[in-house]
Amino acid sequence: MTSYLSSISSVSDVKKLSDQELHLLADEIRSFLIEHISKTGGHLASNLGVVEMTLALHSVFDSPKDKMIWDVGHQAYVHKILTGRKHLFHTLRKYKGLSGFPKRSESEHDIIDTGHSSTSISAGYGMACARDLQGGDYSVISIIGDGALTGGMAFEALNHAGHSNTNFIVILNDNEMSISQNVGGLSSYLNRLRTDPAYFKMKVDVESLLTKIPAIGKAVFKTAEKAKDSIKYFLVPGILFEELGFTYLGPVDGHTIKELKMVFKRAKNIKGPVLIHVLTKKGKGYSYAEENPDKFHGISPFDIETGSVVPSGSGRPSYSAVFGKSLVDLAKNDPSIVAITAAMPSGTGLNEFAKTYPRRFFDVGIAEQHAVTFAAGLALNGMRPFFPVYSTFLQRAYDQIVHDICLQNLPVVFCIDRSGLVGNDGETHHGVFDISFLSHIPNMTLLAPKDGKEFERMLSFAAAYQGPIAIRYPRGESDNFATITVDPEVNPLKAEILTEGNDLCIIAIGNMVRTAYDAAEALRSQDIHCKVVNARAIKPLDQETLLQACEGIEHIITLEDHVVTGGFGSLVLNLFNRKQDIKEKQIRNLGLPEAFIEHGDVEELMEQYGLNVEGLISCIRKLLGK
Repeated sequence: MTSYLSSISSVSDVKKLSDQELHLLADEIRSFLIEHISKTGGHLASNLGVVEMTLALHSVFDSPKDKMIWDVGHQAYVHKILTGRKHLFHTLRKYKGLSGFPKRSESEHDIIDTGHSSTSISAGYGMACARDLQGGDYSVISIIGDGALTGGMAFEALNHAGHSNTNFIVILNDNEMSISQNVGGLSSYLNRLRTDPAYFKMKVDVESLLTKIPAIGKAVFKTAEKAKDSIKYFLVPGILFEELGFTYLGPVDGHTIKELKMVFKRAKNIKGPVLIHVLTKKGKGYSYAEENPDKFHGISPFDIETGSVVPSGSGRPSYSAVFGKSLVDLAKNDPSIVAITAAMPSGTGLNEFAKTYPRRFFDVGIAEQHAVTFAAGLALNGMRPFFPVYSTFLQRAYDQIVHDICLQNLPVVFCIDRSGLVGNDGETHHGVFDISFLSHIPNMTLLAPKDGKEFERMLSFAAAYQGPIAIRYPRGESDNFATITVDPEVNPLKAEILTEGNDLCIIAIGNMVRTAYDAAEALRSQDIHCKVVNARAIKPLDQETLLQACEGIEHIITLEDHVVTGGFGSLVLNLFNRKQDIKEKQIRNLGLPEAFIEHGDVEELMEQYGLNVEGLISCIRKLLGK
């Protein structure tokens, strides 16, 4: 058999293939994706669904002259394969390897760095306007999924772009609807009619003719316009987009290359903004992904034959799982508890809560801003909202946290999942800014558990807390320090001293407490005795315990999985600066640099930035002159 994929080294090679050959290439690409992602992990289902659409795009448009902007970008793997990065796919999402998202430094075909949703239409329209101002001649295409379209920013951009005459194409990749032959046939006819140049010329000629009729011409034209609109409301499926000012084309079968190419070519010749509605099947070509698209949206390495994820780790429950179970238990005795998710029920551990308490579970779509103010409304009327959200996505709702929650001191619980380094998704997904943007807000309380048991206690504490409270916790398995916990009851606002020592004091938060503890135990055999403090509360700091713990100790290290700038260490530094002569102490803040951290395994990144046990030991020895 001919291997078409082996002959593809650039997008120009795609244009040489017939439609039939492109379909054969699509099959090869699906096999390629399944084989590689089963080893590296990554976003499989979404990429399997856009193979034909991506091939058709590169057949009709000329990248990188024509600008393709992939919303979120997790579905751009096929685009990467076709633009000369096929040979790097074994490094996908690995340290120093191929990014799992579009990345400008990686290829001229990646137009904008992305990783968060609902941004493509805004960025695309901005590029289209810049093109017009500069006298350019190329197409701008934003590809957005139906999930990302639930983000309010997408509708803001549609509303703005639709009121212009700017040539701009939006492709709506809809993998939720089934394809109806009747609707498809009717819309194909309407698309041909409405995109035919003769149709647009006829509209202009009719308007010109009618308005020239003395006295009644304009009235007749307005009546004709109303009649046309009435018919359009019945016949045109995308009337919402038409009303926003877009010419709507679709629905189009997203797995038929000939039809896709035909519609894309028409869209290039339409004046003004165009929206193409493409229907695709998420996970197409791999039965396990078709049946479980959510599971295979972002998947760890898996067995191709069974679809089962390859086991890793100790089998301890993840922090997300601990959260989900704890919230179900808390809700049994407190009917005011409700849960909110921004389209991430599975990722944040809310599946069981949604099944157990369906009326108290709210999925708002990809709309973090709305989620926070929605929580404010619930809290104002006596409910206790829990909003589990990835740290990197909570950034999008900063104003709502300040204005709608903290200003009014409302009892909303923010459960900040994936705080710290998350690994292979890289810069756009690391949760390393939340302390900085939350700790300075009045009324906000911020906690970080060292293990799963402490997390459970913090959740129980938060359920009764009178005011805004946030608990940050990492991705992955929860630890269990129960055997060395000083206070088994766990007062979340009170720090605990885990080990004694007079040579140096390490004040750590969250999962970095384990690193501090292990380093202190290793140094004890070298006759270096470190005191380890689990801060628990980032804000407010337990000033009494921290100051007492450091009495008589010259060297202090703060340890956090967060940028040092504006982080936990800066809060401790400020405490000592206010409470005593800081010249008596040598305080070293250890954390991440003020930088966007690349993708890679968490262990590799921790080693890179000296935040693993070995790096901490080395730092302590240097600090003590040993």
